[in-house]
Amino acid sequence: MTVRKGARTIAEIPPEIRDQLNNGLIESANLNEWLAINQKQLLEKVLIALNRKEYLNDILTDIANLKKQTVTQINEMIGVSLLTQSYIYNDTGLFEKLSVHPSDTVRCWATYFIGKSDRPLAEKLERMQPFAADNHFGVREISWIALRADITENLEQAIVLLTPWTLSDNEYIRRFASESIRPRGVWCKHIEALKETPETGSNILEPLKSDSSKYVRDSVANWLNDASKTRPDFVVNLCKKWEKESPTKETAYIIKRALRSINR
Repeated sequence: MTVRKGARTIAEIPPEIRDQLNNGLIESANLNEWLAINQKQLLEKVLIALNRKEYLNDILTDIANLKKQTVTQINEMIGVSLLTQSYIYNDTGLFEKLSVHPSDTVRCWATYFIGKSDRPLAEKLERMQPFAADNHFGVREISWIALRADITENLEQAIVLLTPWTLSDNEYIRRFASESIRPRGVWCKHIEALKETPETGSNILEPLKSDSSKYVRDSVANWLNDASKTRPDFVVNLCKKWEKESPTKETAYIIKRALRSINR
């Protein structure tokens, strides 16, 4: 199977590809395509295909009421609004249909059915694992963003629950463990507790210090680079410790990237 390469810029996306993305027929191939998707158009197409067009107007109103119309905020609002509609209509089948949709953006909406539910964090993490392991980068990112608030509010419990994830055979699952608790993170609120006391995250970081996957190593290095902006002492000392304990090329890669802000 040939992997489709995405356009280098949003402006270069071919009209036929844009139409397929907006109609939910294909996945986005890169970040430019993901950002270019007209989520409101996609939403209408999906709801019509699922015979749920009556949900549309309420959700479009919710989007219109957003103070900021960023891609991630619209994505979250659609997910949360779809969850609300499923409650209103007692629509127990909607989540399953969204979670297996061919469009990665639609699967992203499904993650908020988990993230914004009132279930315990342990159950949410268990239900989120298939999304954390999704083959599409966008779904993997939104999977931890959808749980970020819960993780922040229940940080110690989250770290206990996520520690076994660091031993998973799946690199995407291991990466979720570190990326979901990055002190500064991307497209999300910072975790102040980890900016002040990054030691709290050690049980997640230690098993990943020589990970075989570059995807995971980059996450660990970015985690430490985040922490270096408020606790450079912690990062420097940890890197010295790892240098002695784990003289591998994988650990050396993490250390170099972890210290990039300090050594700038």
